[in-house]
Amino acid sequence: MPIPASDIDPFSAAFFEDPFPAHEALREAGPVVRLSRYGVLACARHAEVKAILDDWRTFSSARGVGLQDFAKEKPSRPPSLVLETDPPLHDRTRKVQARVLSPAAIARLRETFAAVAGAMVGALAERGGFDAVADLAEAYPLTVFPDAMGMPRENRGHLLPFGNMVFNSFGPRNAFLEQAVADAREAVAWVFEQSKRENLAPEGFGAGIHAAADTGDLTAEETPQVVRSVLTAGVDTTVSGIGAAIYCLARFPEQFARLRAEPGLARNAFEEAVRHETPVQTFFRTTTRATEIGGESVEEGEKVLMFLGAANRDPRRWERPDEYDIGRRAAGHVGFGSGIHACVGMALARLEGECVLAALARRAARIEITGEPRRRYNNTLRGLASLPVRLVAT
Repeated sequence: MPIPASDIDPFSAAFFEDPFPAHEALREAGPVVRLSRYGVLACARHAEVKAILDDWRTFSSARGVGLQDFAKEKPSRPPSLVLETDPPLHDRTRKVQARVLSPAAIARLRETFAAVAGAMVGALAERGGFDAVADLAEAYPLTVFPDAMGMPRENRGHLLPFGNMVFNSFGPRNAFLEQAVADAREAVAWVFEQSKRENLAPEGFGAGIHAAADTGDLTAEETPQVVRSVLTAGVDTTVSGIGAAIYCLARFPEQFARLRAEPGLARNAFEEAVRHETPVQTFFRTTTRATEIGGESVEEGEKVLMFLGAANRDPRRWERPDEYDIGRRAAGHVGFGSGIHACVGMALARLEGECVLAALARRAARIEITGEPRRRYNNTLRGLASLPVRLVAT
């Protein structure tokens, strides 16, 4: 049987607005589908997506986690030293990141992160109506994360267009990427400058990465690239995740009531939002040899697009997959990836999400959506551009 074909365009505005019917169609079409518009294979079921993520030898990241195959054409952007490498180079960069973002280092941030979340949510509660994206989902990570990196407080807003450009670049060179590149012109120069050792505070994560040049774990040329990788991964995805969690808790008021009754579920409420909405929707791998996916034969050199969001709502893996349930055991979702390339900063994102949701549960009885939510269109990320809400006081 030939691999079934689909003309679904996962890089279109219609798809970004409502990907779920397409996700279901792709899952039902088979374990692997060919996307005729782009000439790539695609997997939308949890079992196949997880297996691909966990097998870096067969499904390489080093040939690009975007649409481009770096083995066949010159990369249109500098490949990421973290996302787009395989061992042994990957292990060098990952080891440095894991050391800097250690559980102990993140645990030391908890008190500060919780205090900032409490103060920010308290001020928004006093205001009444606000935009949950701009005023909280963006404002909070742009405060605590660059502080932890050791970055200056001025111009941090540049991190958003920079990350938007990077995540758009994993898709085709379409209008979304073109606009993102135009929007990020000033941001690119600023981020490159702030990634230099001399511009980072000596006690932050950024300085810890640069210290790897002193021990020989990384070169002096590599360290600013790794700093930028952490900056990219640490802002936009967390912004989307926090926005998704607030959106879910507003749309499922019984779940917010449960969170208020059981504040210890704050971290799980964030985790379930990452499963339910999946901020990072897609990533590519490239086959290094002839192999099989779901029993179907696949040649070497095939680009494979993994639909992480579709996998996270696969009814073969989850009961009631379209429901947001903060009591669900969400372990096993692929919202943070899996295998050796799983998100190295996931513990930091989880801490930020937990702190914000715990603060909301303390200060509000309900989150009410007061206007039309608006999506941000991006070739890789699923997130909101705007979410007008008000907090109904406890």
